[in-house]
Amino acid sequence: MNAFFYYFYNFFRSIFEHIWNVVVAIKDAIFGILDIRYYVELFKTYQDELSPFGWVAVIIVHILLTALFVLIVFLIWKGLKVVFRFKVPVVEYEKMKDEVVTLKREIMKANYEKDKILAMKISELGMEVNPELLDTPEELLAAGQEMSEGEKPEEETEDDENKVEVVDTKEKRFPRLSSVDLVYKSPDYQPPEYDNTITLEELCINFRNFAASRLGLYYDLEVMKQAFASFGAAKMLILQGISGTGKTSLPYAFGQFIQNPSVICSVQPSWRDRTELFGYYNDFTKKYTETDFLKTIYEAHYYEDPRIVILDEMNIARVEYYFAEMLSILELPREEERYVSVVSNTAANDPELMKEGKIWIPNNVWYVGTINNDDSTFAVADKVYDRAIPIDLDDRAEFFEAPDTPPMRLSYKHMEKLYQEAKEKYPVSEENLILLDKLDKYLIEHFRLTFGNRIMRQMKDFVPCYVACGGTEIDGIDFMFAKKILRKFESLGLGFIRDELDSLVVYLDHEFGSENMRISKAYLARLKKMSGN
Repeated sequence: MNAFFYYFYNFFRSIFEHIWNVVVAIKDAIFGILDIRYYVELFKTYQDELSPFGWVAVIIVHILLTALFVLIVFLIWKGLKVVFRFKVPVVEYEKMKDEVVTLKREIMKANYEKDKILAMKISELGMEVNPELLDTPEELLAAGQEMSEGEKPEEETEDDENKVEVVDTKEKRFPRLSSVDLVYKSPDYQPPEYDNTITLEELCINFRNFAASRLGLYYDLEVMKQAFASFGAAKMLILQGISGTGKTSLPYAFGQFIQNPSVICSVQPSWRDRTELFGYYNDFTKKYTETDFLKTIYEAHYYEDPRIVILDEMNIARVEYYFAEMLSILELPREEERYVSVVSNTAANDPELMKEGKIWIPNNVWYVGTINNDDSTFAVADKVYDRAIPIDLDDRAEFFEAPDTPPMRLSYKHMEKLYQEAKEKYPVSEENLILLDKLDKYLIEHFRLTFGNRIMRQMKDFVPCYVACGGTEIDGIDFMFAKKILRKFESLGLGFIRDELDSLVVYLDHEFGSENMRISKAYLARLKKMSGN
């Protein structure tokens, strides 16, 4: 046991001796640096040999070194001062946080009590006002004073409550929309003649040839089938992939093909709410700030042409923020209910097709969003993907010799008729519906995912339209399964479902045939690679 104590005694003594040697060395270094007597003796040794130029150089060097030393000391002093100034003990910091929270609560209580008192004051004056509808206490008092000067209001009826306020304006609040009325209400306006003989398959082929021969844009025929079939299943299409693959050019070219140019709305990172799309009322100018998006929707009431609105780089801001209202409106089952509120009142000189400050969302407008998946963009929420149909453009199509194809005038009603006929003529077969039901149960059991009513409805609309465009039923099912269901796998944690992916491939081969479901199998292979195996 004595050997053990001697060992640790010598062990710790050695450590502390080395630490002491370091402290002594630092002390000696500091005193050595500050040994002014040594520097004086060193200077006297060489002063007799210095030339005039040497004396000047010595003085300049000493001034610079002194300034540098003073600057270093000053910066160290300032740094220490800042550190100790903002250093707050943990207990005091937590106490300050509690005080801030308490103050916020007291402010909220005070504001609430203030609003109640103001509302009671106005009630005494004979007017019922909701405090939340007015911005400041001054507005509340002003409202009460105005009512006190006149007669007290009579009891409101139910019709009065539903009546929209009418404002008196000398100038038009919507000059751009009103100019649309003038153009299409003019006796000189002549509606175009439409080609109502083309089929969906011919539409895909002719548009592809037009884009190649007239615009120098090349797309695979499969992409054409997917895009036009998507228009028959949803009002929103998402084109996603790497930059330079023609995502924006595709809907732009379609506008040129039908001679009704598409509208490009370049999404900005600052977009936060619906006013970025629909505009807003300017209280200073007494006019509404109209956007191209609003004008396009309003103008679409006057013609039968299809119209494309392009939300370029739509995920550079959060889609579910600025496009949330449109997503909800487009989901309404009854088309006659698809109104968007623009202003809360109405004026005599408002646009003719605006009813009580609201505009109807016409059926002949489709919305195409382009997405670049990189670090500079936001992830698109599932609620957006569920209501749209995504198409991947990951590479450029090969050049091909296309016959010269002229543009045409296409009627929206004719397109709707083609889509309706396709759904009646090529419904999803009962056999494939049974397979889809079994696949849905398999996904619930192994991945806790399900098709859902919306996806099944879209699939039953998409697949017949895809067949009418020249595709096959199984390929349409494959496309929708990959884009609407397998896409959700990326949020499940691929490392945990890696082994289940192989089992799903085996299941697809067994149920649908090894030669089918190519898109889904390729997607599963990519997911397997992303999982690190």
